[in-house]
Amino acid sequence: MLHAKKFLTLILTAIVLVTGCSRCLAQSLRDYGDKIGILIGAAVNPSKLTEDAYASTLAREFNMVEPENAMKWAAIRPDQKTFNFKPGDQLVTFAQAHRMKVRGHCLVWQKYNPAWLMNGRFTSEQLSDLLREHISTVMKHYAGQVFAWDVVNEAFDASGGFEHSIWYDSPGIGMAGKGTAYLEQAFRWARMADPKALLFYNDYDAEGLNAKSNAIYAMVKDFKRRGVPIDGVGLQAHIFNLSTKEISSLSDNITRLTALGVEVHITEMDAGLPLDRKGNLINGSDLTKQAEIYRFVAKACLQQRGCTAFQTWGFTDKYSWIPGYTKGTKGMALLFDETYAPKPVYNALREVLQQRAQGLGRGAGP
Repeated sequence: MLHAKKFLTLILTAIVLVTGCSRCLAQSLRDYGDKIGILIGAAVNPSKLTEDAYASTLAREFNMVEPENAMKWAAIRPDQKTFNFKPGDQLVTFAQAHRMKVRGHCLVWQKYNPAWLMNGRFTSEQLSDLLREHISTVMKHYAGQVFAWDVVNEAFDASGGFEHSIWYDSPGIGMAGKGTAYLEQAFRWARMADPKALLFYNDYDAEGLNAKSNAIYAMVKDFKRRGVPIDGVGLQAHIFNLSTKEISSLSDNITRLTALGVEVHITEMDAGLPLDRKGNLINGSDLTKQAEIYRFVAKACLQQRGCTAFQTWGFTDKYSWIPGYTKGTKGMALLFDETYAPKPVYNALREVLQQRAQGLGRGAGP
């Protein structure tokens, strides 16, 4: 009698030979990510983990998770003296149960701050103390559980200057007008709080070579030269048109960043499609264009050893931020539809990962 495992293998092989259904034995994104040594992640709402399809798809397809909002100031610190770690802890517990890494997001941002902080009329000295306390408390709570943090999020404007921020100039932590000094201070506090965590700067519209990405590059170069602790840059990759024109220099940008000795993560990938007033896709061919955008970004990342993570902002169209942000004009931005069925964009990403895995099997270089 054949051993049960061998028998099952024969049956599955027969299915492929008879039906031509190689996808019947398809490996997940996570499977390929594990093979080629890249983290495949998704931003997650911990409250949705009780939904079976959400949790099972997440665990099957991804080896990294990041909270969408659960670790931001407004969620984690409802008042000055209270830290609400419950949602974040729930996500960490899920990740540990499914052998997934957790990416933290985010410690310093001018948005999504609680009313008590924004309206508190704090002095610069008080704000400095609050920020240092916040970074220290949150990072120490998750030490050994969160492997990387977006320490600072979206601090630069489109021209390469600085966004107005309670931390920078309104009233700031005492370093207004001193360029990246307040960012440097945040990174130094973060390293002190958890010396083992990777520390990232994260931003949008900085994927290609432009004024913003140049400013980020200059900051990282300066930080590395002076020994300021920074380990990586997160490129969000929110794509709001069906073209790669604005991100055509993505590979060049990743190359110059990784040459400085930092890692690059694609942190918030999605690509919205035009919808009609009823929320239906206007042009079915846009699904193919969307798939090619994901393929382009994934290939640009995989070409560099220093690009070590590819993450989407959510993973199912059922819970995407895009329709709300665009007032219903765009949507269907993610890998799975509202019923958790994989879309052409999923297949495109999977094919890029599969090709990379096959290339490594043949001894191909980076």
